[in-house]
Amino acid sequence: MSGRGELDSPGTPAGAEAWDAQSGEWLGGQGEPESETEQARADDDTDPPTDRPAPVQPPHATGRKPAPARRGAADPVKALMHRHRELCERAVDPLEIAAGLEAHGVTDRTATRFRHRDVFSLAEEMYARAPRADTAAPHSDTDAATTPAPRAAWAVRALLPGVLCAAAVTGVRLTDGRARPAVAVAGVLAVAFGVRMALGRGPLSTPPGTPAWRTPPGTRLWTYWLLAYALLGDGLLRAADDGGPDNLPTGLAGGPWPTATAPVLALTLACVPAAWCAHQFAVRARRKLATSRGLEDFSDSVQPLLLGTFALFLCALAPLLALCGAVLGEPAAYAQGVTLGALLLLARLLFVHGFTRAPAFALGTAAATEATALALDLIGRLPDCGFLATPVETLLGSWGPGSIPALACGAAALTLLFHTTRTLTRASAHAPADELR
Repeated sequence: MSGRGELDSPGTPAGAEAWDAQSGEWLGGQGEPESETEQARADDDTDPPTDRPAPVQPPHATGRKPAPARRGAADPVKALMHRHRELCERAVDPLEIAAGLEAHGVTDRTATRFRHRDVFSLAEEMYARAPRADTAAPHSDTDAATTPAPRAAWAVRALLPGVLCAAAVTGVRLTDGRARPAVAVAGVLAVAFGVRMALGRGPLSTPPGTPAWRTPPGTRLWTYWLLAYALLGDGLLRAADDGGPDNLPTGLAGGPWPTATAPVLALTLACVPAAWCAHQFAVRARRKLATSRGLEDFSDSVQPLLLGTFALFLCALAPLLALCGAVLGEPAAYAQGVTLGALLLLARLLFVHGFTRAPAFALGTAAATEATALALDLIGRLPDCGFLATPVETLLGSWGPGSIPALACGAAALTLLFHTTRTLTRASAHAPADELR
């Protein structure tokens, strides 16, 4: 070092390697990571892509570190694909991606921020850009996990409630004295076990992996109340209107507290057509999901399928009510049985496809209506409280005790049917369960 000029002037590099630590960071791209603001700006779905990359500043000879290089053009669709990576990789059709986006709240208005006219157009681009080189095995595992149980297995499970209920009714009618209450209690427990088995697996079961907390509290209690009222409610109102009841129910239609076993037996036997209808609806809806070319097209094709499935179940329930009434020698109770069966089927279809709030509210409203009518009729027997029982007595005098459950369950079923035609006709209701949760 002979002079000041030699100290100030940089030397010639001997090779391609870096000449100091600072230049090594710049050449190797090992600078500081992007700040949170820049990362959020790059991942923000609503930011339009920029076509002009930021210039890269060379390092200075000072001791200050160079500013990190900014990213190139932002890709909002790529960021959206990263957020829904599993959905894009496992989808076998663009409509499945559209269903998943719809389930996560992406609408056509949101799709315009990604420079697409609607959700389906955005899903088509995501489907075309998604890598699928090594997704065969995971997709087959997913299909195996979401494939419904074999028909023979769930058909036997669906038969259990009806078979056990028929056995319980036969046992109650063949016994007498102290044995009859014990047989009745055992029969109720057996039917509850059969219903639980029928709803545990098969077409009437909830999606695999659904957490228990998603089921609203009290839903089972309200369902049990509706079934218990169908068995004992009309007889209690009739006995109360005559000044009773004087004794506990005996399980017979001609006792002091008459019981209606025909509609309950028909409803338990109807688990078989209910499971078959739910299975057919799910299979055909999935087929339409694979062949439709848009969300509106899918909705228009599934709505007649849903209404046809609902009507087919009612057509199967009505003969069961007539058959049970004829065999047991009781009134068929078409109004009470059909309305309650319709309410239970629609509620179960919504539960199966992951919708819990509306069916829980409908079941709770119907149960509360029946409980209120029963309470008003009993309270009206107290002094100076007769006016409270006037609406119930009017219904009893005009249409009989069966009008109360028919009106309660019928109104709830109609409301739930309107809600079902809006929810189960969406593609997101039929997308794979593990893609939407």
